[in-house]
Amino acid sequence: MGTRWTADLERWLTPFVEALGHKTRARMCSAYVAGLIGPGDRKSVQPMAARDGAGSYDQLHHFIRNGLWDATPLEAVLLAKADRQVGGDDAWLIIDDTALPEKGAALGGCRAAICLDTGQERHCQTMVSVTLASNEVPMMVSLRLFLPESWTSDPERLASAEVPVDRRSYMTKPEIALAEIDRVRAAGVRFGYVLADAGYGLSAPFRQGLSERRLYWAVGIPKHQKGYRRDVKMIFPVAGRGRPRQRHIPDSISVAAHTVLEAARWRQVSWRRGTKGRLSARFAAMRVRVAGGPTQRILDMGAQHLPGEEVWVVGERRSTGECKYYLSNLPADTSIKQLAGAIKARWVCEQAHQQLQEELGLDHFEGRSRIMAASTCAHDNDRLCLPAIPPPQ
Repeated sequence: MGTRWTADLERWLTPFVEALGHKTRARMCSAYVAGLIGPGDRKSVQPMAARDGAGSYDQLHHFIRNGLWDATPLEAVLLAKADRQVGGDDAWLIIDDTALPEKGAALGGCRAAICLDTGQERHCQTMVSVTLASNEVPMMVSLRLFLPESWTSDPERLASAEVPVDRRSYMTKPEIALAEIDRVRAAGVRFGYVLADAGYGLSAPFRQGLSERRLYWAVGIPKHQKGYRRDVKMIFPVAGRGRPRQRHIPDSISVAAHTVLEAARWRQVSWRRGTKGRLSARFAAMRVRVAGGPTQRILDMGAQHLPGEEVWVVGERRSTGECKYYLSNLPADTSIKQLAGAIKARWVCEQAHQQLQEELGLDHFEGRSRIMAASTCAHDNDRLCLPAIPPPQ
């Protein structure tokens, strides 16, 4: 069995190692990936090198810490494999964050924050992750390092961490996500929907960017995200005195998502079968015009966002009493069951993050001399490329 899985891995990695174009790097790539997915709890270089067939410590450490190469050919292989495995019109592209606890505050992008995996304040790197998924099979296709403004506003710190000059401008996480979506699409990867949590869903430019790209999306939102009636109209207000008004305003006020759904019909909906039976919760949905347009002063209410595109606002009441809210631009004839299924499909991304942390040792990475945080067989300074591991047969 031990020989068989390594032989299968060698075959699977063949296009990756060929793309490296360097005999020694190709050999170290195979050894490193084998160390990551092989037995053993610790996935840092020294214990992997100590295990049979993992290569020498010096060679592996040099490969990870100092080896630089053009990642573009490997990314092309990765995305092609991901598309063949799970791509299609019914596939999901899931955007999320993952935090990597690190010991060195000088490592690119590190800042003191609450790490989700530990619940404690530690120095962490935050990665924007992109996962392609279908039929509950996730394949992560990108991890991109987020540099907070505390980094991008400090040239000396950027230079000390060897951040490439063309990566020193500040980009928000939603902006990084849109750039990665464009890269994945340009490579020909097929997917039908984009999913994201409230960290991205509260960003109107992110939602609008997805719609401008003619993509269907379903995103989490905070409960106070506002929307207008579906039939809201833009009118000229009647001026009581002075000059006539020059700008249109909505004929109704915007209302928070949780208020919109107070009068809605809530239904028990099941979206899939889990290990302990059917998973279900109560859902309600209404069509609204999201308050995501330009800001404008409206009567005595101050600056308000004008009505944007027509979308679904969806509420979820869990058995624990917790309530969650979402927006989606899925068509107006989409059923509540379909909406719930789209919203809850994001769970496979969390599963992928857990596997990366617990099984592949994502937070054990030791290449601390540069901006890179973690990698398997390729990196290009701030994008992490993970070889597509085939799903279980």
